[in-house]
Amino acid sequence: MLATILVVGVGLSLDFGSIANGSYLVVALSAVAFTASFLAHEIAHKIVAQKHGLWAEFRLTFMGAILTAISIALPFKFISPGAVMVAGTVDRKTMGKTAMAGPATNIVLATILSAAAAALPNQTFSFFGVIAWFNAWIAAINLIPFGIFDGMKVFLWNKGVWVLTFVMSAALTIVLTITFFG
Repeated sequence: MLATILVVGVGLSLDFGSIANGSYLVVALSAVAFTASFLAHEIAHKIVAQKHGLWAEFRLTFMGAILTAISIALPFKFISPGAVMVAGTVDRKTMGKTAMAGPATNIVLATILSAAAAALPNQTFSFFGVIAWFNAWIAAINLIPFGIFDGMKVFLWNKGVWVLTFVMSAALTIVLTITFFG
């Protein structure tokens, strides 16, 4: 519950006033969409891990929750109130595929929402576009090959998969940033 509240806080702290246009309904729908994007990412990790016979469970992490809370007030956002913890005998390939599941889910969502945005009227276009951007951004940040990020596990497993998905998520983020915020 705390992770959800923090993710909603970060989502609402993004400057998307142009699409909200004073509408509480749009603000509420945005909060739901941001949270659904985060949850879809984490659930994808869990599903892939369990398909490989591993134990998997989302756990709140103290430092991640603190950094997420602080980022609500900062211009750069950090969303990592916790992570899916995996246990069992696991090799690099299985861990890489499990790590890839989250960002891949966000890339698919960003692509679908971008297509929806292009097909809909202006106000709806902006709403779906910002949610598409959010998903592309989550994927790109998570694919950075550093520390505990998903990108490190994917990079160690398969550099080709990492390059392809990182470039795709970064390109989507850049294009959607220019389109909706530029």
